[in-house]
Amino acid sequence: MEENLISKKELLELTGISYGQLYRWKRKNLIPEEWFIKKSSFTGQETYFPRDRILDRINVILQMKDDVSLDDLAERFQGTTVKANFSIQELVERNIVTQYVVDMFKNSFRLKEEISSDEIVYLSLYNKLLDQGNLNIDEINFTIKGLIDNYINIKNKDYELVFIRRLGVGIGILAEAGNVVLGDGKILERININSFTEKVISNLI
Repeated sequence: MEENLISKKELLELTGISYGQLYRWKRKNLIPEEWFIKKSSFTGQETYFPRDRILDRINVILQMKDDVSLDDLAERFQGTTVKANFSIQELVERNIVTQYVVDMFKNSFRLKEEISSDEIVYLSLYNKLLDQGNLNIDEINFTIKGLIDNYINIKNKDYELVFIRRLGVGIGILAEAGNVVLGDGKILERININSFTEKVISNLI
């Protein structure tokens, strides 16, 4: 299933940024080269982007560009300047997660008092799935376990987590973005792991 795309013209109109800003951010490695997708059109070639990911990325850039240099932002998108470990207490005090979510997570998964940024991604996804209420607790635990088991192999890669229900049976899929074949199942969750991780990391800065 192809990923939803947005044209360059629509992107500039929707976000209010200029052509120059877009390509400056590209040169600064704030927007990956592979997100600039060339497609043939009646007028020659047009540039498209993965809609959700580019909108998420630009939103983060606009929120942070006045406080952080573009070079620092580029490093932070790659997770290179985030400290190694965080205490559970700090995460709760900063409202990154609630104590309730921490306690629920601990019912099914091991969690130390000091956790890594990767573990914060797991915890934050658990929090998101609980909040949205589309999956039951067993399905959430199954989804989180699948992410934990595979995260080392997909970290910083363009993967999606999709959870569908088909004939009453829940099915979790972790695959490269745009390559997920859904069939006739009802989509309950669809999350780009890379974009989600970037949001989590930006909250830790």
